Amino acid sequence: MRGRGTDPDWGDWAAGEPARQWAARRPGRVVPVPALGRRDLRGRRVIVGLPGFGWRSDMRADEPIVQGSRTYVPVLAEQEWYRAEAEQTEVFAPLVPVERVWLEEIQPPTSEAPPGADIVSRLVSLDAPPPRDAVPVSTAPSTLGRRVVRLTEDGEERDLRAVTEPYSSADGDICVRVATELDWYRWAWTGQAPKTMEVPVHLLWVD
Repeated sequence: MRGRGTDPDWGDWAAGEPARQWAARRPGRVVPVPALGRRDLRGRRVIVGLPGFGWRSDMRADEPIVQGSRTYVPVLAEQEWYRAEAEQTEVFAPLVPVERVWLEEIQPPTSEAPPGADIVSRLVSLDAPPPRDAVPVSTAPSTLGRRVVRLTEDGEERDLRAVTEPYSSADGDICVRVATELDWYRWAWTGQAPKTMEVPVHLLWVD
């Protein structure tokens, strides 16, 4: 489909026929939920922190551990998690009290518009990590290294990282090259360049 990436009305193109409408939907919102009482944490993306203080994301959890009367969640930075899983190695994982851990869950896609870009619309409560809406790559200030979501006819493909900024492809589309998160992080610890996929920007959102 030549030149589609340069067409500012690609949303009209996507909505023009039923077979294309999947390309116009918005990815599901990321909503943090308390990990307390959850047992399905192994490998899940989590956020850790303290209400009123701040949060750290891009973390992965293991199964909760009970010590005495308290429950803890082993939590690793994503790169360490992927390395441990890929190479089957033991990695030290700090134990975080479960009440300081939130699980990232993906809500079903909705037509509801996200908050505005002005600073007042972006104000949040410090009681818990805020929900996060995906941003179209076409409007994002940068993409390199960012988590991205690729829209497909069957739904959404996540756990991807952008390895380029937008560029003009040989077919005239505006595209971004992406890699799986495993390959993205393996690039850091082995130096082995990842396999990448060229994705038109109208199918790609910054997560």
